[in-house]
Amino acid sequence: MGIYEELKARGLIAQVTNEDAIREMVNAGKATFYIGFDCTADSLTAGHFMALTLMKRLQQAGNKPIALIGGGTTMIGDPSGRSDMRKMLTKEDIDHNAECFKRQMEKFIEFGPGKATMLNNADWLLDLNYVELLREVGACFSVNNMLRAECYKQRMEKGLSFLEFNYMIMQSYDFYYMFQHYGCNMEFGGDDQWSNMLGGTELIRRKLGKDAHAMTITLLTDSNGNKMGKTAGNAVWLDPNKTSPYEFYQYWRNVGDADVLKCIRMLTFLPLDQIDEMEKWEGSELNRAKEILAYELTELVHGKEEADRAKEAARAIFSAGGISDDMPTTELAESSLTDGSADILTLLVAAGLCTSKGDARRNVQQGGVEANGEKVTDIAKAFTADELRAGVIVKRGKKNFRKVVLS
Repeated sequence: MGIYEELKARGLIAQVTNEDAIREMVNAGKATFYIGFDCTADSLTAGHFMALTLMKRLQQAGNKPIALIGGGTTMIGDPSGRSDMRKMLTKEDIDHNAECFKRQMEKFIEFGPGKATMLNNADWLLDLNYVELLREVGACFSVNNMLRAECYKQRMEKGLSFLEFNYMIMQSYDFYYMFQHYGCNMEFGGDDQWSNMLGGTELIRRKLGKDAHAMTITLLTDSNGNKMGKTAGNAVWLDPNKTSPYEFYQYWRNVGDADVLKCIRMLTFLPLDQIDEMEKWEGSELNRAKEILAYELTELVHGKEEADRAKEAARAIFSAGGISDDMPTTELAESSLTDGSADILTLLVAAGLCTSKGDARRNVQQGGVEANGEKVTDIAKAFTADELRAGVIVKRGKKNFRKVVLS
């Protein structure tokens, strides 16, 4: 099985521009492909997993990845999948975020001469003269076609700024520029990027002629693709200072039964025949599959030692409310105590498990709160300073845990 057939078997491919040519190129290890990463935060998230693992798979098959840091495009903001305009970042913020991305990508991709390349589109986009750009590529874009693009259509009712309207041109120019200067012949991205990506292949064809073979391939984007990695309204970060290895492990340990095998197939490097056998698993065996998923991905991001610690910590927590040093912890200040103790409502809010004491009260009254493995039904339930120094594991619902300790 070639690498292209493996990508299809793992359910990764959504749509392509020239399947026969793409199959031949990637299977022969002759693709120089790029994936773009806009620097909207100082860490990559679990939502970037599919792209990172894809780059690793293709590099192992002999192809050359280009990790494109969007230092230029981030200054505009991609409207795809957005109901409003992205927050405008300063150049200093974007440069800082780009450096953070680089350090995290190096865990997945091997950079160096003849291997992967890391580029920043700020190096060519920020020096463009606007009038010269319009004269060079403006005539290649039909406004009518752009307005039919899904990424723009969904914003038309709420308002689409002219700034964002330029994003497709900028992304297309990236492919055009790298095709000429770096031999980049293929672009990968989520299927929500299809219109933007087609813009690049069309620009190359129109400017450089029909013999300029540039190809586009999109990855399947669904609840487990680029939109994955969101839980309780917060991103699941790859930076351990933002999402601890335990929290990262626990996120994947708690994926839905219907999604666990799909995630294993798409995101891990387990052999396909092994995954095919796991497709037969049912009931309690799915919990074992979730542990495998969580361990494999935590090891990829944080290493074997942290994956082992997270796995053991999770098991300790699920066994009679055991306390582990590796689980996420909130430190409670002495000033939060009242008469030498803190009630369950205070702990829930301090741990970030509830948004307010009113929210905490509702969760307790509805029977959704535990402390050290025992259900809490009394909103006045309090814990002494000595108990808090030892650590109290607070649980809301089935999946949200936090250890609270007195600082």
